[in-house]
Amino acid sequence: MTRLPRVCGKDVVLALKRAGFQLSHVRGSHHYLRRPGGKLVTVPIHSDEILDIKTLKSILDQSGLTTEELKELL
Repeated sequence: MTRLPRVCGKDVVLALKRAGFQLSHVRGSHHYLRRPGGKLVTVPIHSDEILDIKTLKSILDQSGLTTEELKELL
């Protein structure tokens, strides 16, 4: 397994959009993205802060992407 990249929430949102996700709605500092016919993915965006490893793992689980796929999309 490869290492998870150290990224901020804005970069993850852009990568998910490249993967076909669309912004569903924004509530406060959390952006909710959805792939057509798929589950909702929640990404916190806090002023260019690097996401915690556990948070990034949760985002990957929600989206169904692997670490390698995320790295390619970044």
